Amino acid sequence: YIGSNFARRALAEGVDVVVFDNLSRGHREAIPEKAAFFEGDLLDKESIGRCFAEYEIDAVVHFAAFAYVGESVENPALYYENNVVGSFNLIDAARRADIRRFVFSSTCSIYGNPERVPISEDEPDKPINPYAQTKLAIEHMLRDYSAAYGMRYAALRYFNAAGAAFDGETGESHDPEPHLVPITLNTAMGKRDKIFIFGDDYPTPDGTCVRDFIHVDDLADAHLLALKYLEDGGESTVINLGTGDGNSVKEIIQRAEKITGKKIPTETAPRREGDPARLVADNAKAKKLLGWKPKHDADAVLESAWRWHQNQRY
Repeated sequence: YIGSNFARRALAEGVDVVVFDNLSRGHREAIPEKAAFFEGDLLDKESIGRCFAEYEIDAVVHFAAFAYVGESVENPALYYENNVVGSFNLIDAARRADIRRFVFSSTCSIYGNPERVPISEDEPDKPINPYAQTKLAIEHMLRDYSAAYGMRYAALRYFNAAGAAFDGETGESHDPEPHLVPITLNTAMGKRDKIFIFGDDYPTPDGTCVRDFIHVDDLADAHLLALKYLEDGGESTVINLGTGDGNSVKEIIQRAEKITGKKIPTETAPRREGDPARLVADNAKAKKLLGWKPKHDADAVLESAWRWHQNQRY
């Protein structure tokens, strides 16, 4: 989802792109026509080596991880194998190929239940589920490889990635679909009967959880800027990517009703274990180091996603 948007943006900026994917949870249709495609698996070291031998790779941007929190709790072995072992294979192959720039798709889930909001990169790392643990393990791996081998990296800790390409060509399509924006819009389209709101008694203005929704186009821009930062000699670092603004679950649903013109039925359910009340980014470091500033708000997220869902291609 995020990788396909980045690939399109990179190609538009004149960057040559090789997509490496096993398509186990992705879509062949999402790969841009102008990108080279190598079907391989990060658990297969030989396929990574063949890809690096076939193409002259200058940098790696790593999006390939499983990302369902609930699934990670039910089957942590799957997550430690795919995310940690697969990432080790990729990072070590990059080291052996003398690739010195590495951008990693990390997550704000690493902060767990934060003590301070907005959340800065100085907030302690306290993951509360196996998914977040695997992402932190990969960050530690990159830190150690950077210190020992001179591989410089940027670990980009996303907040809530959302939205779709404004031309309607790429968007969010997961099965099962765990994310609020597509679930809300699928309900507006009649594909779901209702949305469950998990808890309405949080210490927030309307009682529902507040999240920082960041448009995938803004994320794509940040990845390009991170590559440029490393190319210019920037030191290895961890950077939050969020808008700095929060929207509650109820607010997103209400905005979606206005944008779609549809009534979206809801039902309040018990809180989910481990859901923090507020997750909002302090993005000052991204602005300072990368010169990055998000351009799109929650309405742009919903409008672009609504366009995608009405004419979904895959």
